[in-house]
Amino acid sequence: MTRAWDLLLQAVDELIGVPLACVLLFVAAVIIGLLYYFYPRWIPKSFPRLRMGRQRADEESEQLDVDVELEDDEPEPDPPADYQEVPELPAHVFASLADRLAAEGRFAEAVRERLRSMVRGLVERQVLEHRPGMTVTELARAAGAAEPAVEAPMRNASGIFSDIWYAERPATAEHDHEMRRLAAEVNR
Repeated sequence: MTRAWDLLLQAVDELIGVPLACVLLFVAAVIIGLLYYFYPRWIPKSFPRLRMGRQRADEESEQLDVDVELEDDEPEPDPPADYQEVPELPAHVFASLADRLAAEGRFAEAVRERLRSMVRGLVERQVLEHRPGMTVTELARAAGAAEPAVEAPMRNASGIFSDIWYAERPATAEHDHEMRRLAAEVNR
């Protein structure tokens, strides 16, 4: 093996020289690094199977959308194209929907609805003033600032939600059970 390596290096040195070979290798590494960094934008849209490697930036920055009226005169921003408006429902309706989804084995959706129920409950009790577009982390932080007793359960609930919806980890019955426990803590 070393003899073949020596012959290859000797041929490269005779053909283009070692310094030029090093520069070419460096340029190739930079090009490959840039292609990887900007992946999948450089792949043509006609090759959709190759573009599935990374999630869209929209999905990574998706926010928990719980629609509550703005109380001041600020104009409401236009929602994104894939925005699904959350209806104005009481907290117990979101909780019952979460129970139904969990019974069907749809634990990711159950976790989302349970968190919506927790947030809506805090809004109904006027612990939290929610504005559309707040992230789950911002919601947990605002709830903790308004009522320190709910800070830990809201932070844990937002962590579970983020792991499932943003990090795309599979949701399980344990996640639903933990969200129920956290919801009970918040509702106390």
